[in-house]
Amino acid sequence: MMDESLRELYQEIILEHNRNPRNFGALEDADFTASGHNPLCGDQVTVYLKMDGDYIKDIRFVGQGCAISKASASLMTTSLKGKTRGEAEAIFEAFHKMVTSDEDLDEQTMEKLGKLAVFAGVREFPTRVKCASLAWHTLRAALHQSNEIVRTE
Repeated sequence: MMDESLRELYQEIILEHNRNPRNFGALEDADFTASGHNPLCGDQVTVYLKMDGDYIKDIRFVGQGCAISKASASLMTTSLKGKTRGEAEAIFEAFHKMVTSDEDLDEQTMEKLGKLAVFAGVREFPTRVKCASLAWHTLRAALHQSNEIVRTE
């Protein structure tokens, strides 16, 4: 169970990224884009990637939705800019495990996630897991150049 002061800090970070999302806006010269939709909550997101070889040179998003969805997309973009495709996939896997698994992640994995750890408590609210993971599944679709709209239902 999470310490109350830590929970409050995490909530504040989520609210801050919802109010002032980082990397928000279309990326006109994107190499890859993908769109996602969460019909339960109404969240919609489009992720834009500009690659430099195997590196994510730039990553942006547009969309609307709940605070968790927007904050997740914002923190995702800040944590993945400059990472390789492989690093992005590894962070996706760690994030997904953190929000869906009942087991706690080891210290090294949590360190790799950095600020993304603010979403650790989401797993206690199964309907919110879809909100937190929408941008991530959409990112994965962009990396795999999938043209299907991602749906978290």
